[in-house]
Amino acid sequence: MSTPRKMLIDGERGGAAGAEDESYDFDLFVIGAGSGGVRAARTSSGFGAKVAICELPFNPISSEVNGGIGGTCVIRGCVPKKILVYGAQFGGEFEDARNFGWELSDQIDFNWKKLLHNKTQEIVRLNGVYKRLLSNAGVTIFEGEGKVVSANKVEVIQPDGLKQQYSTKHILIATGSRAQRVNIPGQELAITSDEALSLDEQPKHAVVLGAGYIAVEFASIWRGMGAEVDLVYRKELPLRGFDDEMRAVVAKNLEGRGIRLHPGKNIQELSKTEEGIRVLTDHGDVIVADTVLFATGRMLFFV
Repeated sequence: MSTPRKMLIDGERGGAAGAEDESYDFDLFVIGAGSGGVRAARTSSGFGAKVAICELPFNPISSEVNGGIGGTCVIRGCVPKKILVYGAQFGGEFEDARNFGWELSDQIDFNWKKLLHNKTQEIVRLNGVYKRLLSNAGVTIFEGEGKVVSANKVEVIQPDGLKQQYSTKHILIATGSRAQRVNIPGQELAITSDEALSLDEQPKHAVVLGAGYIAVEFASIWRGMGAEVDLVYRKELPLRGFDDEMRAVVAKNLEGRGIRLHPGKNIQELSKTEEGIRVLTDHGDVIVADTVLFATGRMLFFV
């Protein structure tokens, strides 16, 4: 039976670790169990390293105290977003079906809470899958906030407040990024993509700031579910950085779906009124909505 390959230590392959290395609790300690952290931990363990990983307790909405094994993509990114995208597509398909002979009632009901419940069940399942992948790879899992204490020491603050320090030969910081908010008056009235994936109520009128992937997708999701949607962005066309002809087609299709576009504009202020959230643009436009989404990119999160 072949022996497991050893982790590269100081650029040298093979051989047992020296006495100095044996004094460490772990060869590698990974802070953050998203896609990058999980992959690094599993691969390193497969090469014979003694690996630990820490992550905040699971919650669909990230915060200073919540996270979850699987990270942004699995818990509050690509996976749940695609579930909502698929759900939003059926409205148009029901309308098309009538033209192909399908007899459908005039009133087709949509249950937002059921979709959100099933979405959450799926990411809970995937969170469990990622835990099993790490455990089966021999990785030690810690739940809590990880902090770098020194070049070879990590502190884990558990949910109950208990602190424990571990020594490690190597530390990998894989804490990813978080959705950012725009620094304007009333910013606390807006939500980010995290909250957008877990809203208690389906938006009736949404204003989306931004025109990247997230902005365009959520505008399309909510419009597909029957909401009024206004898309506000600084450039003349959505999806900055893509081919201009394609961007023009996307803009035309968004308008064709009934999404109101506001190119060359920015949101200047948000305020709460009896009618809803009052949105003021830098061109003096006023829009009143029940939901405002900041889809203005993400920033790196460090420990």
